[in-house]
Amino acid sequence: MKVKKLFAIVLSAAMVLSLAACGDSAANTSGGDAAATETAGDAAGDAAGDATAATPGDKTQALSVCLASEPATLDPALNSSVDGATMCLHLFSGIAKWTQDDAGNLVIAPDCAVELPEGVVNEDGTVTYTYTLKDGLKWSDGQDVKASDFVFAWNRAASPALAADYSYMFEVVKGYAEMWEVKETGQVDENGEPVVEYVNPDAKLAVEAPDDKTLVVTTTTNVAYWNELLAFPSYFPVREDVVSNESWATDPSTYVGNGAYTMSAWDHNSLITLTKNENYVEADKVTMPQINFYLSDDANNMLTNFKNGDWQLIDDVPTNEIAALKTEYPDAFKVTGQLGTYYVSWNINEDILPADSGLEGAEAEAARAEIRNAISLLFDRNYICESVAQGGQVPASSFVAMGLTDTDGKEFYENAGHNEGFVGYYNVAPEALQSNFDAAVETLKKYYTYDEASKKFTNVPTLTYLYNTSEGHKAIAEYLQSALAGIGITMNLENQEWNTFLDTRKAGNFSIARNGWLGDYNDPISFLDMWTSASGNNDCQFGKGENQKTQAYSIDLTDLGYETKVENGTWAETYDVVISDIKSCTDPAVRYQLMHKAEDLLMSTGCICPLYYYTDLYMQDPELQGYFSSPLGYKYFMYCHY
Repeated sequence: MKVKKLFAIVLSAAMVLSLAACGDSAANTSGGDAAATETAGDAAGDAAGDATAATPGDKTQALSVCLASEPATLDPALNSSVDGATMCLHLFSGIAKWTQDDAGNLVIAPDCAVELPEGVVNEDGTVTYTYTLKDGLKWSDGQDVKASDFVFAWNRAASPALAADYSYMFEVVKGYAEMWEVKETGQVDENGEPVVEYVNPDAKLAVEAPDDKTLVVTTTTNVAYWNELLAFPSYFPVREDVVSNESWATDPSTYVGNGAYTMSAWDHNSLITLTKNENYVEADKVTMPQINFYLSDDANNMLTNFKNGDWQLIDDVPTNEIAALKTEYPDAFKVTGQLGTYYVSWNINEDILPADSGLEGAEAEAARAEIRNAISLLFDRNYICESVAQGGQVPASSFVAMGLTDTDGKEFYENAGHNEGFVGYYNVAPEALQSNFDAAVETLKKYYTYDEASKKFTNVPTLTYLYNTSEGHKAIAEYLQSALAGIGITMNLENQEWNTFLDTRKAGNFSIARNGWLGDYNDPISFLDMWTSASGNNDCQFGKGENQKTQAYSIDLTDLGYETKVENGTWAETYDVVISDIKSCTDPAVRYQLMHKAEDLLMSTGCICPLYYYTDLYMQDPELQGYFSSPLGYKYFMYCHY
């Protein structure tokens, strides 16, 4: 899931595998990535400060927190940010949920469902699950929650009509492939691209409601993380008559959920107020009557409000304050684990070859991939972690984050890259920095003019690095800029407000961009299926635009018993195929080997340049009890108390 906050996680294998280490609520938080522009941040901070002064409140009755700036949407099907997901988790209830057991361990438990039964395997290999809804389920306006609401919501979230970034989360449900099957019409658009239409415009997911209390769904195979999907916001119910109003999710008067809280106010770019939902089936367990989500991306403003006692939890701190905060606020300053990677993403359709290169097609794409991978070797990840970010981050050598266990008991990232002497796709050890630099320069000499006297390249096209402004993102951007300038590569910096930044990156209107990703569930595929051609989270534009026709990728799955062996195929013919095979594979050992092949292909493009595995720095009122979070980035305030 897209993260706003700069600082977010390092997990031990045991922590993510069992999630047992999340039991201590005083030592856990979630992720998000930094936020929008400094100018907008100052405005948001001023507005938030005014709101706090106007409504000081009693912190035993109203908890005040600040995670990030204004979310793009609180429609659970359309949200793709961690901070937005946290709010949705308080406003909606799905079939399943993350919660803490009596020992404080984080576990998946039934939510709207009475229980989470095992699926029944059908003759064709599909699996059918039957859920019985709890008695007394109500929407926040008092209407009954029905099984048919889930049927509607899941079909809506998966549909081409909604085109949600996370529609692919339903790929494991039978019927999804039919919903998205297309054919060419024989016509072309203004760019000369074939116009397609959906083959089955009336296709639906294999989910039905025989009655108001029963939900039946069939998956394409036995999905190891199925229960975790059921706890993901895309799988939350929404009601058809409510969402027929397109602006329903931006106005408290039209916002209807079925969770522990209702939205009672939204002062845009300032404050979202959630009030305990008395219609919630487990309202008696909700201990915090009100949650004030202040909206700011200004870390200095956050810290000021925390220090003066107005806010009880903030999810960002100024980089230059970290050392002092560790000393001055030892009980409030927290560093905890999350499952995520901070990285640089390249637009695969950006031509970075010199104008006179003469390379075309697959040869040109292979050259660009080699260049991107060479540039990745120029960055000192240890310096970024220790001197820039300063939050205990771990230098990253792969995209799939540390913390996920492989079938051999090691962590998945430890088996990535298949290199002798180091883990991952780059040697990120401090002693390897010079050899990495030398290798990068030698590679770049193959394509660009190098002046031996100045030790700089003279004809590399000017690059632009896009980031959503925060003090931390800016500092990293400036380091990357200086590292490239040292060898004659000019990279200009451009910052945008968070929601504008997301739209720009998603549309592919960038050359290089800051990026961050937290796993959506406890499986490596959560880091890999986002890069398929049709994915709404595919910011690198793999299989899109010009790259859609590029035949430059190879994959061989024959050693794993598959017939797939493609030389110089398109992204759809290679990467999309292996991801599809992963999702239909029932042999865990083979499935994990397929995921390694997928990451190998992904990393070979050079479009993903990992910098570090996240840590989450935040401040929490030491007296606050009952708060907990997930390594996947979600925060839970409904059981807080003093």
